[in-house]
Amino acid sequence: MFSARAVITPAMRGAVRPQAIRFTIGSRLESTRAPATISEAITRDHRDLRRYYNEIVNNKGDFDHQDRYGNQFRWQLARHSVAEELLVYPAFEKYLLDVGKAQADRDRDQHHKIKVLLKDFQDLNAADDAFVPKLEEIWTELEHHIDEEESKDLPNLERALNARPIRGSSDGSTEALARKFERTKMFVPSRSHPAAGENPYFESAVGMLAAPIDRIADLFHKFPDDITAPKGSWDYAADGDVNDRAKGRGVDGRDVNRRDAYGRDEGGRDDSAVGKDRI
Repeated sequence: MFSARAVITPAMRGAVRPQAIRFTIGSRLESTRAPATISEAITRDHRDLRRYYNEIVNNKGDFDHQDRYGNQFRWQLARHSVAEELLVYPAFEKYLLDVGKAQADRDRDQHHKIKVLLKDFQDLNAADDAFVPKLEEIWTELEHHIDEEESKDLPNLERALNARPIRGSSDGSTEALARKFERTKMFVPSRSHPAAGENPYFESAVGMLAAPIDRIADLFHKFPDDITAPKGSWDYAADGDVNDRAKGRGVDGRDVNRRDAYGRDEGGRDDSAVGKDRI
């Protein structure tokens, strides 16, 4: 009888261990402080994307550096876009009524164009002639979208949220929306899937199927070494002292923030092995 284990190498089996998969979820985030408002959460992502873009276009010829930041750019933009479509654009429609509906429709159209371009980009590597030109094409569309969101859409939403009467719950506050936005990014696809559209109901269903597959694919891609886990992101790890992990240190003092595509630290050790020793 055919067995999948027969064609899976030991390295591949190690890569898809639950611990390794967990590391891919939170290990490429940059800020350790939770955003106070939804505008801050979105603007922070925009600034990160701008930095990743600059790292790529300003380091032509360094293919390894460009590939790492290209993967980071794709990972951040894909998640950011879906989280906006699931939470922020419905908030435009709910709290800004007709004006918000027009904003949301325009932003969804812009997102679709960007996601189509991103799908082409994510299938390239830095050695391809089309790599940088495709990224620049994405950035042209994205920069215009960012300017409109930050100058018009988000200020309108903040004013509407701040003007709402308090009814004993913070669910409709800008702080609550920011928290939901950050949580949502942890569970949505990390690659572009334009065929899923921008409808939150259909996109949610597609995302539930695509996200786990994307997470596995991320294990086999390189990411920048200088982008590390946020404080406390290791709380769910299967081993080690929580305080040490929050500081980016392993149980034996190793730097657990510097990891390869398989979730192993810079010394080549897999933390799951440490966990086994503790059982």
